[in-house]
Amino acid sequence: MSFAQESSEGTILIERSKILVENVLSKEEQDALTPLDVYNSLAAGNERFVSSDLTARDHSMQIRESAESQFPKAIVLSCVDSRVPVEDVFDKGIGDIFVVRVAGNFINDDILGSMEFATKVAGAKLILVLGHENCGAIHAAIDGAELGHITSMLENIKPAVDLSTKSEGPKSSKNRLLVHEVSENNVRYAMEKIKKDSPLLNTMLENGEIDIKGAVYDMDTGVVNFL
Repeated sequence: MSFAQESSEGTILIERSKILVENVLSKEEQDALTPLDVYNSLAAGNERFVSSDLTARDHSMQIRESAESQFPKAIVLSCVDSRVPVEDVFDKGIGDIFVVRVAGNFINDDILGSMEFATKVAGAKLILVLGHENCGAIHAAIDGAELGHITSMLENIKPAVDLSTKSEGPKSSKNRLLVHEVSENNVRYAMEKIKKDSPLLNTMLENGEIDIKGAVYDMDTGVVNFL
């Protein structure tokens, strides 16, 4: 059986036997990983994403292999933005990473509980807070938008706005330098909040069982810039 794949030279056929299949992670393989291994894996995956060199995966096989259990490498907290396809951005497949999404990628008790489950219970080795440029929630928090439940949701991002005092120019979402600064500070604030509000995760961090990283996704290039 052959599969069609688009290239700069048009559509080409690839024999099934030549398609790279990345196996679903086993518990033994997960146990052998260090937080640094996982960080390097995400960074390398993003490089492949940017260069359009994504791993070809047999999703039907991965669905069957992961049906009974899961041993992901990491948990990623991302914004809900549809332009940030988290698994693709890091070239990961079924069973590779947990993904939590909320507008503005902020921390609350439910998300902390999800992170505690992903790491302490399910064995993930890395927590990554992933913000992105041109974030609508960041814009709304800067401008003080008020609409339905959005108003109270934005309170979670306001601390990052208050921390952002280096950028010159108007305090509005039209100031791209300010938006960038708030995006980075929002990620850093979330990282600190994880450590402060979850003694369990902070102890795991101090013991070297996990690491906590932050990054901002560049909407123009697809590059993940780690902080």
